Amino acid sequence: MTLDIPRSAGLSRWPPAIRMLVSLGLLGYFAAVIVPPLAGPPPASELAGAAFQPLRPLVGGLFLGHGYRFFAPDPGPGHSIQWTMQLADGSTLNGSIPDRDADWPRLLYHRRFMISEKIAAVVPPPDAPEEVRQRSRGDWQPLVKDVAGQLLARHGGSQVTLQMTEHYLPTPEEVIRAEQGGDVVTPLGTYAVAGASSP
Repeated sequence: MTLDIPRSAGLSRWPPAIRMLVSLGLLGYFAAVIVPPLAGPPPASELAGAAFQPLRPLVGGLFLGHGYRFFAPDPGPGHSIQWTMQLADGSTLNGSIPDRDADWPRLLYHRRFMISEKIAAVVPPPDAPEEVRQRSRGDWQPLVKDVAGQLLARHGGSQVTLQMTEHYLPTPEEVIRAEQGGDVVTPLGTYAVAGASSP
C-alpha cells in the first residue's frame, strides 16, 4: 500500500528564482551570525577579517556584532572589585564582586562578573595621565557609587572602600615555567551613606 503525501502547497508554488533568493538570504544571515566572532580582535585570521568587511552593513543593521571575547580562546585578563566596609559597631567586613563562593547560582556569579567588567572597561589604568583619569571620572564614578550604595544598603555599613583588581593572565610559556606576574590594583574610592570622598 502506498501513501500519497501531497507536497507543501506553499513551497511547490514558489518559482525557482524566489527559492534561490530566499536561500541566498538565509546563507547571508548565517554568515552574518558566524563571521563576526571569527573576525574579532586579534588573534583573528586575516581571511575572517576580509570575509567580515562586506557583511559590516548587515551585521550593524541587525545588531549581530556582539562581543564574544569573554569566552574566546584569548579572552584577556579578568577583573574583580574588592571592598572593605566599616559597620556601625566599628567592625569591618570584606568582600569581592564577583564572589565565587557566595554568588550562587552560577548565573548570579556571571551577572556580577559583568558588573566588574563593565566598570573595568571605563576606568583607566593607574599609570594613565592625570588628565585622562579626570576626564573619565564622569563615566565610571556613577557606576561605582551605585555599587557602593548597594553594598552599604545590603550590609548596613557606614562607609565602604572599593578597589578594582586586574588579575594577571600568564602566557602559556609562563605557565610552563611556573611563573606568575602581579595583579594591577586601581583604587576606586571610599563612599559613605551621606556622600563620597574623592577617589
